[in-house]
Amino acid sequence: MLYLKTLIIVVQLLSALGVIGLVLLQHGKGADMGAAFGSGASGSLFGATGSANFLSRTTAILAAVFFVTTLTLTYLGSYKPQTSAGVLGSAASVPASAPAVAASGASAPVASSAPGNDVPK
Repeated sequence: MLYLKTLIIVVQLLSALGVIGLVLLQHGKGADMGAAFGSGASGSLFGATGSANFLSRTTAILAAVFFVTTLTLTYLGSYKPQTSAGVLGSAASVPASAPAVAASGASAPVASSAPGNDVPK
């Protein structure tokens, strides 16, 4: 289980870094105005609009991978295996509020738990 968590964390880290890098590579909505005045390069490796489609699709895929790995790590982190009872077969349970019994066998006086009884008069 430890190797699986480590693998998922590595995939999540790589997808997060990939999303950050691809978002920084993409052009903003106002970047087309700069190309109109000659400051931007309109021809690129993927064509005029091919880079936007490639980068946005790759960003969406990496974001989906990031979300899936996050949900998987959340599920694996909240998984708690049941504790084994051991050799005896069942765990002994001790009641939290057992009544106090005196050594002579007589029951000890029990104070009332009504509000205001602990206030001296």
